[in-house]
Amino acid sequence: MPTVILLTLSNIFMTFAWYGHLKFRSYPLWIVILISWGIAFFEYCLQVPANRIGYGHFSGAQLKVMQEVITLVVFCVFSVFYLKEELKWNYIAGFVLMVLAVFVVFKKW
Repeated sequence: MPTVILLTLSNIFMTFAWYGHLKFRSYPLWIVILISWGIAFFEYCLQVPANRIGYGHFSGAQLKVMQEVITLVVFCVFSVFYLKEELKWNYIAGFVLMVLAVFVVFKKW
């Protein structure tokens, strides 16, 4: 559970680092790059421990798939509430496919 919490928090930081500046288009690019790097620092401070703690209990592939699904969920929430974008049916279909990927990776075959 600590791994999932840390991955979720790290993805919140990274989503803001990568996409938060889109609402501030008037700022010079070099400023938003520096701000994004500063935000990404905190993402790494959470992502690295998440993978360290999780590895062994989860495989590297499981950690990666888990991180991607968390990224997708965080981005969907971010795009609806922060960017005020519509969550379209094809986004939801893609999410369902990612959940299927989690099932395939985590299933003991």
